[in-house]
Amino acid sequence: MRSYLAFVHKDPDSDYTVTFPDFPGCITAGATLDEARDMAREALPFHVEGLMADGESLPDPMSLERIDRHARAQGLSRSAFLTQAAQRAMQQGS
Repeated sequence: MRSYLAFVHKDPDSDYTVTFPDFPGCITAGATLDEARDMAREALPFHVEGLMADGESLPDPMSLERIDRHARAQGLSRSAFLTQAAQRAMQQGS
């Protein structure tokens, strides 16, 4: 079974937002961390089901080493890199 990374982000005036670096456009949120986690457990399989129905293949899971390599190349920490990725995904989803 493949395991994919999820990124949880919380701004002071927002719910907890969950994004998946391997699946741009798969975004969910919850008022609490537990709710966000539960929503993420529903959102990713639904997104994957849609990809498969469209005949698309699933990406290989991104490893932390790959994320770290991309972050270093941009002079960022892993957290900063993932925060920027989440912000971009949320802007695209708006």
